[in-house]
Amino acid sequence: MNFKQLFPTFRNRYRFVRQQVQRIARMGDVSEALNLGTGEGDYDRMLAGFCRSLTACDVNEDDLQYARQLNKGVLNLHYEPNDALQLTYADASFDLVVSSEVIEHVGDPERMVRELFRVLRPGGYAVLTFPCREFPFTYDPVNRIGHWLHTPGKPEFLINQGAYAFGHDYLIPSESFKQWAEETGFEIHAFHPLSGYLVGLLEMYWTGWAQQRFKKNARNLTADNSAKRAIRPSSNAEPALVALTDLVLRIDADLFTPGAYAIGKGVVLHKPR
Repeated sequence: MNFKQLFPTFRNRYRFVRQQVQRIARMGDVSEALNLGTGEGDYDRMLAGFCRSLTACDVNEDDLQYARQLNKGVLNLHYEPNDALQLTYADASFDLVVSSEVIEHVGDPERMVRELFRVLRPGGYAVLTFPCREFPFTYDPVNRIGHWLHTPGKPEFLINQGAYAFGHDYLIPSESFKQWAEETGFEIHAFHPLSGYLVGLLEMYWTGWAQQRFKKNARNLTADNSAKRAIRPSSNAEPALVALTDLVLRIDADLFTPGAYAIGKGVVLHKPR
């Protein structure tokens, strides 16, 4: 069972990626696909069902070893180490690139967008999710107040919890991401808010605290063994209680999204022919 599916933020990202990749696959054949920043391999079995060949890469070898075990038996799936800022793939190698919750960790997000554009074939798509700077007050009131009180040119007062847990030293401003994508040459086909005020309230602070204590690579680094007791999913099966998570997401979407404030954004980029 993959217990991560019970967390509304994870579940919302997963559903967005699955829906968009399914739509892209219906439009035409996806021969070569890349999951950039695969982590523990949560998405790979699903993604492999929509393409002929899937390469999944990450900078953390320990995560890659776990992902290989989790998804053993998926014949069209290949794992290898790679760096999002200097991918070793040739230009125009992939029809599809998926990257979920990665761009906020790489240190130079604009450069990563350029790398995505380079390795995509003309006509190809990139599907991304990332935590955005415009998060709801209910998710992280301390850091939201820190944003409000920030004086330009001076360091921000931030705590490494809430929106800045999970190894987040920075968050992605939505308008900046749009600018990077358009200046690189991408067309933006979708830019959706993911998880609003209700989900923020339900996950406020405790999820970051739990990850720091129980996730193997809690800070999303090349190597990180800081967790006191690592807990990892035993399979990619969805637990029965995921129906309750989906209900929460439906209520959250009906009440609060789409809107200016969301915990994350789901994006679909297209490289013109």
